[in-house]
Amino acid sequence: MDQESKLYQKFRDLYPKVKEEDILSCYSPYRVCPLGAHIDHQRGIVTGFALDLGINMVYKKNSDSTMSLLSLNFDDKKVFDSIEIESKQGDWCDYLRAATWSLSVKKEIVLKKGISGIIYGEVPIGGLSSSSAVILCILQALCKVNEISLSNDEMIEITQYAENKYVGVNSGTLDQSCIVLCEKDKLLVLDTLDGSYSNIGKPEKMEDYEIGIFYSGVSRTLGKGYNIRVDEVKSASYCLKAFANLPYETYEKSVMRDVPKKIFEDYKNKLPLKFAKRAEHYYQEMDNVKKGIEAWKKGDLTEFGFLMRESGYSSIHNWETGSKELIALYEELKEIPGVYGGRFSGAGFKGCCMALINPKYKDQIKDSITKSYLKLFPEYKNSFKVFFCGTSSGVGSFTK
Repeated sequence: MDQESKLYQKFRDLYPKVKEEDILSCYSPYRVCPLGAHIDHQRGIVTGFALDLGINMVYKKNSDSTMSLLSLNFDDKKVFDSIEIESKQGDWCDYLRAATWSLSVKKEIVLKKGISGIIYGEVPIGGLSSSSAVILCILQALCKVNEISLSNDEMIEITQYAENKYVGVNSGTLDQSCIVLCEKDKLLVLDTLDGSYSNIGKPEKMEDYEIGIFYSGVSRTLGKGYNIRVDEVKSASYCLKAFANLPYETYEKSVMRDVPKKIFEDYKNKLPLKFAKRAEHYYQEMDNVKKGIEAWKKGDLTEFGFLMRESGYSSIHNWETGSKELIALYEELKEIPGVYGGRFSGAGFKGCCMALINPKYKDQIKDSITKSYLKLFPEYKNSFKVFFCGTSSGVGSFTK
């Protein structure tokens, strides 16, 4: 039985009197970013895939504004009012509240209809942007029952606003854009400066590939560590503008995309070391993306994978993220046959690594990484996981 069927049956058990035609469902995929890590909030150019794993929900429309959701991942039910949203509580329901609050605020409407249902994440681990996936899943449902139409741009904006202003994570638009805009078997290239994007198909001569997800066994949270690094790279941009007498507005609006690389080279020695490292990562990653796009167009997965490893290296040494577990996974993946390239997935604060792999080597890759990782960290034998998946299309715009 597939996951949606299991959810449907569970829903039927909880709500046996609901008519068949009133049972609704929605889905939102996870995402990975092979190149372009940590630069979307600086208006950089990023890449991404939506995965064929994600968040599933089966639900019904309520007669009032009540929201009632059961998470099978947490075996926990939350109930709240979509009109009177309470402040952040520090639990999994914050993302449900965030979606409801952000939609109400950005669309300047009162949500008269709530939903009741069951939600489940197929791979409940950090690093795949499950937060954006959950928010977008809830948005789909709320739009459906309240007869609201959203464009792609509106979905991305509302989801980012939810994470920035309610959840409190200073993310850019990478996660939301991948989940909305990606197309199956294509590489999304997104310019976060103006929102322009393209989906580049797989060349005929390109070898087969799948995406490996290697969960360290250690859950991660964003927040302070992530936000500090965003502030550090933003501070670098602000300082460099001042050194070079470039025009600037408020600190909040300053980003690295405003600063030519030559300005950085001329003045980097004046920056505090941490600020200089964050800026160095930005320029290196922009270069990795540029080279990676060309490698993808040529069908050269070897070169594309090499650039992914370079991205991972800069994340460790310039962006300075990565737990000992993630760094070990990154190093092990560099040595395993059949792995084109890999790096941290997500912010790099625990969670998982991702890799582009040759599917012919799946069994060997899983056996090798499991053996080597658990030799280093035997305490994670019950939580370390390996998943292999393909790409999918994003949710696209949804209408009433």
